[in-house]
Amino acid sequence: MAVADIKLKQLLQPVVEALGCELWGLELQAGGKTKLLRIFIDRAEEGVGIEDCERVSRQSSAVLDVEDVINGEYILEVSSPGMDRPLYELSQYEQYIGEDISLRLRFPYEGRRNFKGRLTGVDGDEIIVVATDHEFLFPVEGIEKANVVPRF
Repeated sequence: MAVADIKLKQLLQPVVEALGCELWGLELQAGGKTKLLRIFIDRAEEGVGIEDCERVSRQSSAVLDVEDVINGEYILEVSSPGMDRPLYELSQYEQYIGEDISLRLRFPYEGRRNFKGRLTGVDGDEIIVVATDHEFLFPVEGIEKANVVPRF
């Protein structure tokens, strides 16, 4: 996780939790003049409603404006992680053992960066994925992006 992301998480997590939600993750994307800060929130039993997103957006925006951690203009987006939720931390991977995930690595492994398979476990700071009848261990730090593959 980048230093800016760590600072943002430390700043926003208490805000989100005070509003009765869980900070699932955040993404800061820089592109052109304007940055995009995407905050994913969750609520264990009730799920996330539009009202939750509005409250978290208002409070987060106020805190971000005062603390001025993002240089320049930015767009703030608050949403639920959804059915194809992104996975950021080891504890989140542990919650989805037995589910199919898709992931993109920061650097190629055996000539590929994209993998899709069953998350079968967590071992230390690595996840275990079974894809095409092979078992792979991927360090979480080496994963650029991972999402749960929804079942319909």
